[in-house]
Amino acid sequence: MLPQENKVNANVIIAHNVKTSGNVAATFHIEPSHNPKAGERSQAWFALTKQGGELVSLDRCNCSLNVYDRQQNPVLQPTLKSISAEQYQGIPGAELVFPNAGIYTLELSGRPKDGEDFNAFRLTYEVTVQAGAAPQAAIGTAESSRPSAPPTGWVLAGVALPLVALLVGILWMLKTKQKR
Repeated sequence: MLPQENKVNANVIIAHNVKTSGNVAATFHIEPSHNPKAGERSQAWFALTKQGGELVSLDRCNCSLNVYDRQQNPVLQPTLKSISAEQYQGIPGAELVFPNAGIYTLELSGRPKDGEDFNAFRLTYEVTVQAGAAPQAAIGTAESSRPSAPPTGWVLAGVALPLVALLVGILWMLKTKQKR
C-alpha cells in the first residue's frame, strides 16, 4: 500500500503537455482541466526545468507569452506572474480569457536573465477552446477580443435624459415660484 501522501484519486485527471527547446523543458497545464471556455477565465502555467531537472523560476527568466488565433493573428499578450501550482513554486503563469471558441496557439518564449545558464527557448502549445460565456463570433482578428463600445443611441440617451430631467425640474420650480 502506498503512503497517504502518494495516493491519487482515480476520478482526478491530470493532463500536462511537456515540450523541450534546447536545454529547457516545459510542463504546460491550463485550468480548468485543459478545457478552457470562451469568455471565462482560465489559468495557464508552465513549469520550466533545465536539463537535469533543476526548476527555472520566473525570476530567473525573461519570459513572455503570446496567444494567436488559428490564422496566427495575435489575440492576447498576458502578463506572466510567478505562481505556485502542484509541486512547483515560482513558475510562470497567466490568467487568460479567450474571446471565442476555436483553436489557439500559446507561444512561450524566454531567455536567461544575467548569470543564468540555460538556453533561450520558444515553445508552442495548441489549445482548443470550447463555447462558453462569450458570443461566438468568427475568430480571425485581434479586434474580436476588444470590448465593443456601447451603441451611440444609448450614450446619447444616458447624457440627454438627465439633462432633460434637470430642465423640467428647473422649469417646474420657476413656475411654482411665479404662482406664489
